[in-house]
Amino acid sequence: MLKHKAVFLDRDGVINKDSDDYIKNWEEFEFLPGSLEALNHLARAKCKVIVITNQSIVNRALAPLEQLQRIHRKMRETIERTGGYIEDIFFCPHRPDEKCSCRKPKPGLIEQACRVHHIDPADAVMVGDNAKDIQCGQSAGCAYTVLVETGNGQSAKKELASKGIRPSVVVADLLHASELILNEKLVRSN
Repeated sequence: MLKHKAVFLDRDGVINKDSDDYIKNWEEFEFLPGSLEALNHLARAKCKVIVITNQSIVNRALAPLEQLQRIHRKMRETIERTGGYIEDIFFCPHRPDEKCSCRKPKPGLIEQACRVHHIDPADAVMVGDNAKDIQCGQSAGCAYTVLVETGNGQSAKKELASKGIRPSVVVADLLHASELILNEKLVRSN
């Protein structure tokens, strides 16, 4: 039986291309190469895949909540058409200055997901492209944290190194991350 029962994924820079201007509508959303295939593999292995994402476009008034929900609905529909499945999506709508408890790097979203879905974080992996994702996963007690080099991965490596924080592994993209997860090739960094 697969030991990683839950896989938490950041959205922008992991599943889809990120943008300095934010992803404000479905027309701006573009899946990264290999991400749909990775999600298919995780679904076939019966992993509980949950998206954990900061989406301040709502409280920045760049897009209404309904628009974010439309993006997520269309994303899920596309993923399901290609054989993947997203169990749930947890997002933080707050701006950084609002000092909420759910905005990554704080662990609030993962903690909420664990409560709702009865997940032990010790059975979970957090995959992200940002230093905040790795810090969030580690703070929440995830067994492993995987940094992907897509999105902000290159700058995240430098930021994490400057803080003395090490992800379990650094890989090229979500497809490579899924292969390590499914083949149980992750090694704790500490």
